[in-house]
Amino acid sequence: MSDATRLPISRAELKLDLKSPVLIGAAGIAVCGLLYVAASRARSWSGKPGAFIPTNRARRTATLAQVGAKTGTNFVSMKARGLLATQERRGELREAFELQTAEQVTEVLGNMRGAMMKLGQMASYLDQGLPEPVRQALAQLQSNAPPMAYSLVAQVIQEELGGDPDEVFAEFERDPLAAASIGQVHLATTHAGQKVAVKVQYPGVDQAIASDLENTELLFQMMGMLFPGMDPGPIVAELQDRLVEELDYLLEADHQRLFSGAYSGHPYIHIPEVFDELSTSRVLTTEFAEGVSFSEAMTWSDEERQLTAECLYRFAFGSIYQLHAFNGDPHPGNYVFRPGGQITFLDFGLCKRFTHDEVQVFEQMIQAMVLDRDIGAFRSIIQGIGILPPDLVVEDAVMQEYFGHFYEFVMEETVMEITPEYSSQSVRQFFDLSGPHAAIMKAANLPPSMVIIQRINLGLFALFGDLQARGNWRLIAEELWPFTHAAPSTPMGVRIAAWQGSGTTPPI
Repeated sequence: MSDATRLPISRAELKLDLKSPVLIGAAGIAVCGLLYVAASRARSWSGKPGAFIPTNRARRTATLAQVGAKTGTNFVSMKARGLLATQERRGELREAFELQTAEQVTEVLGNMRGAMMKLGQMASYLDQGLPEPVRQALAQLQSNAPPMAYSLVAQVIQEELGGDPDEVFAEFERDPLAAASIGQVHLATTHAGQKVAVKVQYPGVDQAIASDLENTELLFQMMGMLFPGMDPGPIVAELQDRLVEELDYLLEADHQRLFSGAYSGHPYIHIPEVFDELSTSRVLTTEFAEGVSFSEAMTWSDEERQLTAECLYRFAFGSIYQLHAFNGDPHPGNYVFRPGGQITFLDFGLCKRFTHDEVQVFEQMIQAMVLDRDIGAFRSIIQGIGILPPDLVVEDAVMQEYFGHFYEFVMEETVMEITPEYSSQSVRQFFDLSGPHAAIMKAANLPPSMVIIQRINLGLFALFGDLQARGNWRLIAEELWPFTHAAPSTPMGVRIAAWQGSGTTPPI
């Protein structure tokens, strides 16, 4: 008896819907995870503190495969059960499937830690067809992953700082404030009476990263699936370099000191100070920051949310153009919010410092696309840095339509709202291989200097979509661009200009 006659449905009816939002989301999770695969030293935790997960490459790859297999099986079951059901019942079955998928994906990624968990964080704030139950579940990975056992925390602090937590600190909370991809954070008090946040790296996380990054062949294959004409080598190398750096908390402390020094006394942007004497390569102790989470800030008034968006915008782009550095992990778990547009920025492990020449190229692209509206000059610039090959034949109108989208919010001196639909379109624009811009996407390459900065398009604007950020972004941008030096255009800009003019701090 054939499979088709054994069940009251045919093979065609059982065929997976490859355009299903859930399967698109699951595929996106797998691809993004393999791209950002690089952040955990894998003795991870299966929901129970202290339960280890193997660190070797084969076991970690097999764990990922199990997620796809479970999702596929559940999808087939849901489709089969819904064939003879009412439309209302089909909706109920799909919702149950989405919730089950969310729970399975979140559990596996949370337990794997590191790179795999980072992809879950990213998927939670990128609206790429993920059903809301999946996004809500994955959002728990931003700071609420299963914690490691306190005995392991004490072991790391003993090894790094020379004593038990209760000896090194006057007070040390055993339950973590947050547990993320590389380490978890505990509230403590120093013997001098200062409240601090102590980030402790998971034992074994470097082994997991090494296992994931050794699988470069798979990384190259996944990059080829996304961008058939692109050379994956430089991109994978850049991701490896940046993500491996996250393991070194001393390097992270250096990054954080750069930002905290530049923004010292800033009326809106706060970077916690580093306690050097209580920090090592695996323990990072910083000033504790008061505030609320992004989800709570989302419940604030429209006025407060607009101030929040403006501060996020000024920090991201002001840092790139004036500090030549970018905090490359823009997800909500790394921000602490206070009313009036004040934000504390956390986690400087994934930080990109740009050379003068790299920033100059960014400025030239803005000059050509936004100020001069010269698509020919823009084409020459991106061909010169290797984004497109010189022999690619693409009409100016197509070039303008594709690349112009990423500059649309600063093209005119007018108030523009960044809606969830706009942020989703930005992501689709970057990954779509089937639309009118397919020739560009299939031929495009991404220089190393551009890899991390694309997180703005994929991360920051996703947050703006959630906030429904509204502003005259062109005027604010002209305050930040070093080649325009425009006057303040908002009350926030006026207050920042006064701070800059005080002579006590470098201009940011």
